[in-house]
Amino acid sequence: MPRSAPPTTPAAVPTADRVLQVLAVLAQQGKALSAAELMERTGLARSTLYRQLARLKRWGFVLESDGFYAPGPLSLQLALGFDLASHLVRQARPDMVDLAQQSQESVGLIVAVNDQAICLDMVESQHSLRCSFEKGRSVPLRAGASAKCVLAHLPEGVRSAVLDGLWGAGTPERQAAQQETDAIRKAGFATSAGEVDAGVWGCSVPLFGASRQSVGAITLMAPIVRASGQEEALIRMAVVAAARISRQLVLH
Repeated sequence: MPRSAPPTTPAAVPTADRVLQVLAVLAQQGKALSAAELMERTGLARSTLYRQLARLKRWGFVLESDGFYAPGPLSLQLALGFDLASHLVRQARPDMVDLAQQSQESVGLIVAVNDQAICLDMVESQHSLRCSFEKGRSVPLRAGASAKCVLAHLPEGVRSAVLDGLWGAGTPERQAAQQETDAIRKAGFATSAGEVDAGVWGCSVPLFGASRQSVGAITLMAPIVRASGQEEALIRMAVVAAARISRQLVLH
């Protein structure tokens, strides 16, 4: 089961951005939410929340059923448009498929958005027992190979702000997280075992575009029982696949 993060107070959001804040919270949860749950997660007053929900429902971005709210049909159209247009997904997909076939494990394409790691694409293992960071799923940038890898390769100022927000400026936890991200940048990959989902091992490797800035990461995921003793070989496979994808991104 995913580990729950400590409760945080929602940051103040400019008035013009509140409707987007509500939509982002709904998109990240993966389930329908009540008005009370949305108020808790957004920090918005009930009257303000209902105004934003009414706008989203009118445009088809949100559906309401028995007092619960979820992303609506227009959100699906946006997702389809993203699939068709995303340069990163198009360039990464062939090598992700090759890596999944070579390793016989699942491979995800991950990017950082604000303080979340989001799965853009997924190639599933053919094993009946397999690991899957579902397409569209997001987790905070605090635990797991995917989150730590994309966090470590954010621009320095952005990375520092995210670390401050997650752990608190000047705290021992913040210092330890900084040291861990520095080590990941030096190693060129991140690994984890059971940090987000119990029994899951993962290796995440950054992807770089033409500017040599990181544009995301690929993550090779396997049950710990199957990865045990094979970690070095799986890491090498992931590193080689990431290098191939990065070359394609530079060339195209």
